[in-house]
Amino acid sequence: MHPWIGAGPEDRERILGELGLDSIDDLFSTIPPEVSLKRLDLPPALDEETLMGHLGQLAADITPADGMPCFLGAGVYRHVLPSLVGAVLGRAEFFTSYTPYQPEISQGTLQAIFEFQTMICQLTGLEVANASLYDGATAVVEAALMAHRVLRGKRNRVVVAETVHPVYRRVLDTYTRALGIEVVEVPPGEDGTTPAERLAEAAGDAACCVIVQSPSFTGVVEDLPAVAEAAHGAGALAVEVVAEAVSLGVLAGGGAHGFDIVCGEAQSFGMAPSFGGPHLGFFACRQKHMRQMPGRLVGQTVDADGRRAFCLTLSTREQHIRRAKATSNICSNHGLMALAATVWLELLGGDGLRRVAVASLSAAEEFKRRLAGLDRWELAFPDAPAFNELLVTGPGSGEELARALDDAGILAGVPSRRFGGSWPDGLLMAFTERTTAADLDALLDAMGRIA
Repeated sequence: MHPWIGAGPEDRERILGELGLDSIDDLFSTIPPEVSLKRLDLPPALDEETLMGHLGQLAADITPADGMPCFLGAGVYRHVLPSLVGAVLGRAEFFTSYTPYQPEISQGTLQAIFEFQTMICQLTGLEVANASLYDGATAVVEAALMAHRVLRGKRNRVVVAETVHPVYRRVLDTYTRALGIEVVEVPPGEDGTTPAERLAEAAGDAACCVIVQSPSFTGVVEDLPAVAEAAHGAGALAVEVVAEAVSLGVLAGGGAHGFDIVCGEAQSFGMAPSFGGPHLGFFACRQKHMRQMPGRLVGQTVDADGRRAFCLTLSTREQHIRRAKATSNICSNHGLMALAATVWLELLGGDGLRRVAVASLSAAEEFKRRLAGLDRWELAFPDAPAFNELLVTGPGSGEELARALDDAGILAGVPSRRFGGSWPDGLLMAFTERTTAADLDALLDAMGRIA
């Protein structure tokens, strides 16, 4: 058999003979018949030219986010995407690379990961960052499980603000339920922030960590110093979640406020919004806890000739394949997406990231200023500090408002009650550096007509 050509009929017969089977169906005999797929009802095959035309017709029926004013957010954001990011990702040595277990042939990949880790440390204000995780949801899970390990499993409660992204909380519930860890959710106050005293009360003397998101799911910037003090006063680790990573261009990471872990979603760094991802989880912690940190860690060393070199460190390959001995079974890093974030951040630089963040903040502030002139529309939390996302209520439910604005040619936001929660029923609207004056004019004009 050629290594790159699939098995033919004779090859399949020989393989089945070696296995002692009569047919390929015997390979799937353990699947119950009632759930077994008998055949796929597919149309006849098309030649390439006809297929491309068909796909073009399907694509023409879909309006992309860039095809109309777009204010969608809720954990996925539209930011500038330089073509250089895709050009670097498309290089074969990165695009097809395997886990860099052999440093002698993986220096390029290892250096890129090391630079990603370095920049995450700079942004979060913590000493150590890992090579990345799948997404923000799995990063939150890993933070909770790591806190549980750091406190040696003696505290079986996780306190989490209700304003942590609902999807993240659902994934956290899925993992902790099987491990016997209690999750206690704390609702926000009237101003949208999570009161530190409520978090401390919920933590008691049984919590291993206290988790808040800032900016929160509803766009509110939390009082991080107060949250860290409350968590530590209860003997728990303080965990900050960041779903809009560009906010770190103007807001200090949790490490500067005493947090033990800062983790979240880095999709904003060079990844276009896409149905189903891929996304990019990041994770940073204090150096004293790094041996309990999940995932992979790339370190800097020197080779036999004294030249700078990079390698996986503080874990062996066996850690990633021996479940009982591993600190985590979500141990893969999203290497290609981490490379995208690295290229994006290095291309913009610190000043560029700040400019992107300031432009996003400015667009949100301009919207707030002009919203005050509209009847029947208002901010859900007008007195709370925010970055680039706002919960807005209006003359109808969030679902009704989203449909009405969509009919007017505006992707106005995400209905807040779609995810449950105790917050008001409205639209989550996100503003970025890609929000133009014309976009704002169109949005506010449509909102005025609806009112």
